[in-house]
Amino acid sequence: MVFFLIIAFSLLQCKDSSSGDSFVKKVDDVPWDGDLESIPQPLRSVNPVAHPEAKKGGRFLIYSHQFPKSLNYYLNQFTTTARIFTSLFESLAVYHPLTLEPMPHLAKKWDISKDKKSFTFYIDENARWSDGKPITAHDVLFTYNTIMDKNNNTASFRIGLSRFKTPKVLDDYTIRFEVTDSHWNNFNEIASGLWILPKHQYEGKDFNRENFEFPVVSGPYKLVESKKGRYVKLERRGDWWQRAYPFNKGRYNFDQIMYKVYNEETIALQAFKKGDIDIFPVYTASVWVQEANGEAFNKNWVSKLRVYNKKPTGFQGWAMNMRREPFTDVRVRKAIAHLVDRDLMIEKLAYNEYEATNSYFPDFYMLGAKNPNQPVKFNMDKARSLLKDAGWVPNSRGILEKDGKEFQFTILDRDKKTEKYFTIFLERARDVGIIAKIETTDLAAWSARVDKYDFDMTWAAWGSGIFKDPEAQWFSKYADEEGQPNLAGFKNKRVDEIIEKQKTEFDVNRRNAMLKELDMIVYKDYPYVLLWHVDNNRLLFWNKFGMPKAPLGKYGDENFASDYWYFDEARAEQLNTAMKSKSSLESFPTEIRWKE
Repeated sequence: MVFFLIIAFSLLQCKDSSSGDSFVKKVDDVPWDGDLESIPQPLRSVNPVAHPEAKKGGRFLIYSHQFPKSLNYYLNQFTTTARIFTSLFESLAVYHPLTLEPMPHLAKKWDISKDKKSFTFYIDENARWSDGKPITAHDVLFTYNTIMDKNNNTASFRIGLSRFKTPKVLDDYTIRFEVTDSHWNNFNEIASGLWILPKHQYEGKDFNRENFEFPVVSGPYKLVESKKGRYVKLERRGDWWQRAYPFNKGRYNFDQIMYKVYNEETIALQAFKKGDIDIFPVYTASVWVQEANGEAFNKNWVSKLRVYNKKPTGFQGWAMNMRREPFTDVRVRKAIAHLVDRDLMIEKLAYNEYEATNSYFPDFYMLGAKNPNQPVKFNMDKARSLLKDAGWVPNSRGILEKDGKEFQFTILDRDKKTEKYFTIFLERARDVGIIAKIETTDLAAWSARVDKYDFDMTWAAWGSGIFKDPEAQWFSKYADEEGQPNLAGFKNKRVDEIIEKQKTEFDVNRRNAMLKELDMIVYKDYPYVLLWHVDNNRLLFWNKFGMPKAPLGKYGDENFASDYWYFDEARAEQLNTAMKSKSSLESFPTEIRWKE
């Protein structure tokens, strides 16, 4: 996902040519008439990562590379959908941004039984839906039942909830969750992490069709407009029930947040350079190294910033479908990995911006930690030997053949810009007698086929959590269940044993030790051709915003900006003046590192 002329409109007026609005509507906060004593104690303190003098107002334009097929995250697990959905709906508890301890949110407090199999939540009586109705335990129960209904496309969320009995409503503001099986994430990740839905809005409706209209919400923003293929517009709620809680001072500052859709990255980058986008997270090395330049950069109207923090790092690679020939044979999968010249790709195509990935949990091995996995180096002789051992020999045409079938497969792709990487591989594959081709489709079609495992090989990129749960991705049980993230169809008895064992280990360090063993097993089975990763966040943004000292917090990515940055009128005026006079602004740091 990625993101000349001089801006033609006033940055202070924030004219929006895409939607027809001339000015951002000012959101007036409704005075809070609650009692300070009713605010849960942890939320009476100051938020340690927020800017203490952040101002409300203005608008934030964010680049989205494709329009989501749904804005309901329970139905569509993509990054933009997640950001929008979690601005509209809330969970029972959240993580503290520094300590990662659970903090009250919709629930003001909770009780956890000694055996960690029972969780009783007490809903904050201040909590309200946007239509003024109270949020109650009945909404929590309705959310659980909606997800567990097999008629709904919520399979990935049923994995964790399947360990729970149906919650019991004890009274309007109290609900108890009980589990049948212990698991370290039962409380933090599953029960307290549910985004609660309004029962009175969705009851009796086809949940699978609730995609783009959310008239009743609970969060700090509401959805005011979406135009397919163009944008999604959110507006800050001046009547959000938690607006006066001290912990939220300095958060949710923009009156309007707009996700602007550009299917082509090059077009999006030009839109950014013209000022039609405010922030541009860079996920493509060529954009960062070669294209992030021009007058706006030279005169510091736009900042180019690397942020090093403790954001979890996932992995990306080419998933090989182990359910299909020829990828059922580990020797074939290892041979394919040896045909990928990662060093060449990183140097020539990615400008040495990345590090080769040699683990499915690469953040375990950052900061000098030793990785026991041996890198798979480009080696055509080794690939030929492995393929020969697997029974693939050249026929009269020089094509590898086994049991009368030639070695050929199709790479399912969804992004034209990745073809240059596949092209290098295709040449190497052809040299050893493999026929491979690329089939490129759009995101929706790609998603539909991948959900059904209708592919030979495909490029997939996965995020990571601070607390890592390997079950959905590597457990044999989900290898053949459609819609699960076990794309390769990986099955391994020892890995299953580790996954079962780690479920009841509440010490994160012991759990991570188990995952390192799991990682070594998966790594040697080659379900993916692992590619590369980056250990920092690369941002381009127009210099009209205020932000905390740590611009992305301790664990955050670019999404932190929409929650904690703010429109700075003085900076915007300085930018406006500098652009009119063709003068330079004071430079912004080019690199910021998290400090404890």
